Amino acid sequence: MSGTAAVPLPQPQGRARAVPQERRRRVAPLAAAPPARAGDEPLLRGIFEIGKRSCDVVLSARRLRWSPILPESPTGDSSVALQTQEEIIEMKDVFSVKLKRRRFAGQKKGGTLLGITIFKCLNKEENKLTDCAVHLNNLSEDHCQSWFRHLKEILNGFQNRPKSLKVFVNPSSHKREATHIYYEKVAPLFKLADIKTDVTVTEYEGHALSVLKECELQAFDGVVCVGGDGSVSEVAHGLLLRAQIDAGKDTDYVSKPVRAPIPLGVIPAGTTNILAHTLYGIKHAVTATLHIVMGHIQAVDVCTFSTPSKLLRFGFSAMFGFGARTLALAEKHRWMPSSQRKDFAFIKTLADLKPEECELSFLPLQNLQEDSHEDRKKKERTKKGSKDQWQKIQGHFLNVSIMAIPCLCSMAPRGLAPNTRLNNGSMALIVVQNTSRSEFIKHLKRYTSVKNQFNFPFVETYTVREVRVQPRLKSGPDAKENVCLNAEGNYPWNIDGDLMKEASEVHVRVHPQLIDLYGVNTDDLESSQVTCNCI
Repeated sequence: MSGTAAVPLPQPQGRARAVPQERRRRVAPLAAAPPARAGDEPLLRGIFEIGKRSCDVVLSARRLRWSPILPESPTGDSSVALQTQEEIIEMKDVFSVKLKRRRFAGQKKGGTLLGITIFKCLNKEENKLTDCAVHLNNLSEDHCQSWFRHLKEILNGFQNRPKSLKVFVNPSSHKREATHIYYEKVAPLFKLADIKTDVTVTEYEGHALSVLKECELQAFDGVVCVGGDGSVSEVAHGLLLRAQIDAGKDTDYVSKPVRAPIPLGVIPAGTTNILAHTLYGIKHAVTATLHIVMGHIQAVDVCTFSTPSKLLRFGFSAMFGFGARTLALAEKHRWMPSSQRKDFAFIKTLADLKPEECELSFLPLQNLQEDSHEDRKKKERTKKGSKDQWQKIQGHFLNVSIMAIPCLCSMAPRGLAPNTRLNNGSMALIVVQNTSRSEFIKHLKRYTSVKNQFNFPFVETYTVREVRVQPRLKSGPDAKENVCLNAEGNYPWNIDGDLMKEASEVHVRVHPQLIDLYGVNTDDLESSQVTCNCI
């Protein structure tokens, strides 16, 4: 049985299952194609059985295409052949190829060769990705081995696709389902894509951070976190902190941080999963895994949160006031089931709604947006050291949000900060001034709809580069009423769903495209149809 025919031979060779020789066959003409582009030149042409039909198959660096081989019509009518549609698989959508063999129970190697199986990523509705298999059947060992080698060479040419990953699994996330999600849904796809993994199941808060400080990152193409937003934030902070250490920078205060050395992948297994929703438009472990496998990489802005003298952490978003108080109360009731704890903390904080008195200083971005790159350089040089650009507002605020990414989630399909982007070098500063509880609830409800949640007289929004938050610490009887204050009198902060109570005055800076995350720009995705009646 003849194997693969190297182009430019005009006729396909090799055969699938036996076809009666007395029947003459006609190869359905391949559909007329536009002028060949780079990568469209045929590499191989041969015969495989696909879906119980013998097909003429052509492989190029860009795509795999085939059409059925039809019997010769007795009347010579070619209209049947012309009606046959050519089928195509884009190679950029293929993530694995395997030799298909029949094996006996318990047999791990060898077996009867049946053909080749191609695994591709399929884009379904509502941003969901799934995998599917296409079987190319042919009993010739030489034929299949030649095609297998060419297919593997094409796949190995996609540079962003990881070959080795460091994986962190937080078994305590949400309903303690992260371990199950990883081993049942994620690990099989990594194995299918021939990705080597080194897995750490975290045992305590800060475990991932300590591992990242010591491990040999150069051995991996990326890091993956299976957990909620707090777990992901810890891993992102660890990656960036390690980058500063390797660059010889002082990690107590980092004004110009260096980029993370490798990308970070997010597998959602938490409660809100803001980062996963923002990157994929959906909470779906298989979708997240396939974005990692396919090497879809998106540069993302990151913030530094610092005191006047110390770097606290790297992060993507933060809330001060209501959002932080709610998280602090939930953390005090860890003994409750996850969903009950979250609802209890939300309702209790809403019932005890109190504003925080503080001063906000911020550096607007508008001047940098309106001018050219050269003009911006000139203005920065001339105004260096000047404080005239800074603006201040002070008063009593129910909530202050500072976000470098849109922060999509099931409770906010448009995002907590829909006017910012993943990597435009800006932060959204959202200030909710003191108002009645009923008006504040109306504002919160707007997040679940398509209406503008900021269209209230007590809500102000700014696009900024830097923010300083300086709370007015209470003293006397008022301080005792604030159950969220720690022993040092510091207020809580909610940074990426993780509680921070290490400082009162916090300085936030945005650093453009500081880390690469596996995912896509949600601006290119269809609007998520998620709805929620939580509030």
